[in-house]
Amino acid sequence: MSASAPANGDKPQSPVDLSTIPISPEGGNNPDQNKQPSVAGSDEQITVFHDKDNFNVKHPLMHKWTLWFTKPPSGKGDNWNDLLKEVITFNSVEEFWGVYNNIAPTGELALKSDYHLFKEGVRPEWEDIQNKHGGKWSYQFREKKNVPIDELWLHIMLAAIGETLEDETDGEVMGVVVNVRKGFYRIGVWTRTIGKSIPNGGDGDVAGGKGRTQEKGKEVLMNIGKKFKEVLKLPPSETVEFSGHTDSAHSGSTRAKAKFTI
Repeated sequence: MSASAPANGDKPQSPVDLSTIPISPEGGNNPDQNKQPSVAGSDEQITVFHDKDNFNVKHPLMHKWTLWFTKPPSGKGDNWNDLLKEVITFNSVEEFWGVYNNIAPTGELALKSDYHLFKEGVRPEWEDIQNKHGGKWSYQFREKKNVPIDELWLHIMLAAIGETLEDETDGEVMGVVVNVRKGFYRIGVWTRTIGKSIPNGGDGDVAGGKGRTQEKGKEVLMNIGKKFKEVLKLPPSETVEFSGHTDSAHSGSTRAKAKFTI
């Protein structure tokens, strides 16, 4: 099944391949969308594909997701928690497109801004209890003028909420991030582990690679990295890197050494 972004100003229009949802309220091409709404008793079930303004049935996502925004620092020693703002939590296809159509495109954000899209209950911070044993896949786009960053960020968000970055039982993907900097754009996918099983499954959480061998853990992460690279449409000559959050924290202003590359 494919989904395309809504026709809205300069929003990206190219199709996004997904094995499940989401589907754009204004761009789906599934022939079933044209069927008449079903009627259960006297209650007419109207989806967004029958009436995009007056629907009463939503298409749920597997998880709830929260959008966060980091505003640029003022240069006065701002606290990170003061810069990080929780925007909204949603759990349906329709709500996602409603949010997307009403926020500033990534390409229009000020320098040192970030968008973070994370599973509900997970803060986009290394210190979060569900992130502290994890890491991230990332890639920097340095030719900013030639980068379709709005389209790429949309595709990564769709892959995350459509659960196509990992297999159903992996439980690794925590969220996705885009950073706007002077010399580059950077997109990342945060994972729960660094390929090793977390003690006690991750502070009581059932996920976290519990019971996985280190070999299997690495295989899961490498598969996420491959899918990440595919979504970004990077050529084989380009490399995406995986680094642990702990290593990143210790490296300070320098880049952490990559644990894995693809």
